[in-house]
Amino acid sequence: MSSAMFSFHFVVLLIVFLCVLAQAPKRRFEYKLSFKGPHLVQRDNSVPFWEYFGDALAGDEGIRITPSLRSKKGSVWSKNRLESKGWEIEAGVRVTGRGRIGADGMAIWFTEGRGAASDNQLDNAVFGAADKWKGLGVFLDSFDNDGQHNNPYIMTVVNDGTIAYDHQNLERTMGDGSQQNLGGCLRDFRNKPFPVRVKIEYYNQILTVRVHNGLTNNQNDFEICMSASNVVLPTSGYIGISAATGGLADDHDVLYLLTHSLHDPTVDTSQVSEEERLKFEKEFQQYQDELDKAKQDYQKEHPDQKYEEEGEDQWFQSQNEKEMKQIFDGQNMINNVLREVNRKLDELMGRQEMVISRINSMPVGQGQQGGQVQGGGQQQISGGIQRHEIDRLLNNQNSLLQQLGDLKYTVNDIQQKASSIQNQAGSGGGGVQEKMALHEMKDKISNIGNDVREILNKPQANLQCPPPSSQGCLSSTVFFLALIVQFILTIGYMVYRSNKEAQAKKFY
Repeated sequence: MSSAMFSFHFVVLLIVFLCVLAQAPKRRFEYKLSFKGPHLVQRDNSVPFWEYFGDALAGDEGIRITPSLRSKKGSVWSKNRLESKGWEIEAGVRVTGRGRIGADGMAIWFTEGRGAASDNQLDNAVFGAADKWKGLGVFLDSFDNDGQHNNPYIMTVVNDGTIAYDHQNLERTMGDGSQQNLGGCLRDFRNKPFPVRVKIEYYNQILTVRVHNGLTNNQNDFEICMSASNVVLPTSGYIGISAATGGLADDHDVLYLLTHSLHDPTVDTSQVSEEERLKFEKEFQQYQDELDKAKQDYQKEHPDQKYEEEGEDQWFQSQNEKEMKQIFDGQNMINNVLREVNRKLDELMGRQEMVISRINSMPVGQGQQGGQVQGGGQQQISGGIQRHEIDRLLNNQNSLLQQLGDLKYTVNDIQQKASSIQNQAGSGGGGVQEKMALHEMKDKISNIGNDVREILNKPQANLQCPPPSSQGCLSSTVFFLALIVQFILTIGYMVYRSNKEAQAKKFY
């Protein structure tokens, strides 16, 4: 029983230990150690935070390390160091050539030293970079130097700065870096439809290289090429990519290079250290001085132009300007709504006068004519409008016109108040007088609502329209009631909008 419990606790502790080790590290993107198109090159043909040498040529979409010409060498190196014990480098490369066999290859570097321009071809003997480096080199070797028919090949080589790479060794059993190879894989990376991606990860002294074969456009279709533990690399170094051609030639292009620093997930890296803070302040002050110097030079070159001192007030609105803008927009909206109401009232009065003129011109008893429908056996429509009913209808319509005239006068008064408030807002005045005018407008609008309700509650005569011969009858009372309801809805919407705007102004 005790042995079983001991085994159970051992398994639990082992699982916990593996879970702790399996925690993914925190990734931090290093933009000064990365580049990616489009618009990669600046006007002076430079790449930000990078420098290229030899036969390398930078373009908008990437950097061509070497063209497909014989005996060419080139490289591109970062200007800044990578200061991290763990990191991840992903490079997208394209190697293309006309021949079935290419040469020589390209390399991805992480070294303490940095490449430089050199006229001597012997100085850059290892795929376009210097020999006896201190750090890591991942080689994409295209040509079979040792005759073992094991190329194209991807290998990793770690050097402490004292060992020369045996790339040109004539002994076939020792050539092509086979004795210095830490690990690798046989992958054909030439003439692929999509870019070949190489991802190098170094964390906790474990080096892993993953390769995307370039046959698909899937971003995550990586295969493990090699993995090695207890690999000791410098804690600080430069990143570079180089390439070289020989008797045979390929185009060696690098489309992008993305660098991430890897940190312990249990350590808080959000706080900036004092050293980094001082470094950032120094860089900011340097950029600010360069900007001021460029402004002064431009002013000297263009003395005829006037310059204004830039300040925060130039780019931000004050509180008074913001309130005046809100008042102006609100009054402009009220003015537009009142104009639309005035137009609809004028149209309503015109239609009312037209209906009254038609009723006055209609002879008495006309509604009784033609009441019998053709075809015996169908129901006859009897009954017409009497003279006293017409007089009552006319009186009601005259009263309605008078009340509508009063409403029109009130609306015109409101429009004048709104125009005065708008003029005050445009001239910079306002304040208490604007609030008093708004309250007065609300009172008049409420009076309009009361008048409209009185019109609706007023009893109407039970009249029947004369049946026309071709179309149905529409009562004038229903017609006016519909228009009055529409007017009430418009006024109510206007009052609702003004209340909302008044409430919104309280927050400013």
